[in-house]
Amino acid sequence: MDKRVAIVTGAGTGIGAAAARELAGRGMTVAVVGRTRSTLDEVATDLARGPGAGFALVDDLSLAEAPARVVAQVLERTGRLDVIVNNAAHFRLKHVHEFTVEDFDAHVAVNVRAPYFLVQAALPALRDSPSAAVVNVSSAAAVMYRPRQTVYGLTKAAVEHLTKNLAAELAPFRIRVNCLRPGPADTPIHRQAVGDPDARIAELGQLVPLGRVGRPDELAWWIGNLVDPRAEWVTGAVFVVDGGRTLGPPESA
Repeated sequence: MDKRVAIVTGAGTGIGAAAARELAGRGMTVAVVGRTRSTLDEVATDLARGPGAGFALVDDLSLAEAPARVVAQVLERTGRLDVIVNNAAHFRLKHVHEFTVEDFDAHVAVNVRAPYFLVQAALPALRDSPSAAVVNVSSAAAVMYRPRQTVYGLTKAAVEHLTKNLAAELAPFRIRVNCLRPGPADTPIHRQAVGDPDARIAELGQLVPLGRVGRPDELAWWIGNLVDPRAEWVTGAVFVVDGGRTLGPPESA
């Protein structure tokens, strides 16, 4: 069993919750991080059933001091930290003329600043780990150019650039940094972005060449493989798991 300790952000629902379950299923102790106590506790309770373990940390990653605080609490509780999954995201669909400075800053704070400083705060522990790994969760929006996604898309493109830069700088310490670029998935972040969630999910599925949106558990499986010690020769990679979404809609794929 994999006895490492992991942090998964945005772990109360969707891909984050599925990733926490995937890692705990491999034996890890997982700190599930997010803003909503009820959903985090539900996930942590699931993880406690084994073979791994889990505990909830309630914090707001839009706050500058949150990453260091999260890492400190994990180390105080477990004494080690080996894996980070930067999954938390801020996502709002707005046209260019509708965005405010506050909207812009909220996207950057959660989607870019928090992952950067979470890794920075964890560096001493990651250097001590026998198999340190970071996975940043991007989005197909990083390489697609759609109305209402100017700010979200640019932050996800930044995440992919950050992944490669961190991978290059941290390779001498045997800290691997990779990125998952999922296509549209049936998660609360998509359902809460519009007035008619079911119609939105159906619409997104029609845009995917393989005919449906992704499931959180199948995306989490890839995260599990990216942090697996057997992937020790993989770093700086962006793994596209999107049902063909970035190929274009089915008729042009």
